[in-house]
Amino acid sequence: MFVAVFLWLVTIVLFNLYLFQLHMKLYMVPWPLVLMIFNISATVLYITAFIACSAAVDLTSLRGTRPYNQRAAASFFACLVMIAYGVSAFF
Repeated sequence: MFVAVFLWLVTIVLFNLYLFQLHMKLYMVPWPLVLMIFNISATVLYITAFIACSAAVDLTSLRGTRPYNQRAAASFFACLVMIAYGVSAFF
């Protein structure tokens, strides 16, 4: 939960910096490098979140039960977000 909320807030802040072109006023900051480091660190943090959520899915529990569905969905979406941050770091 910490990874998801913290990175969501930082992403919103960075989005607003670019949306309102505040990065032009802070020209001394190497923004491409900052964004690449942020995306790489987000990818690593989401890898750990994905592994933790996947390990928490109890394969012996009944499929279709609420805890199974929540943990499986958290694993799936953590994997999707990890891929998105990784592709963003690559580009």
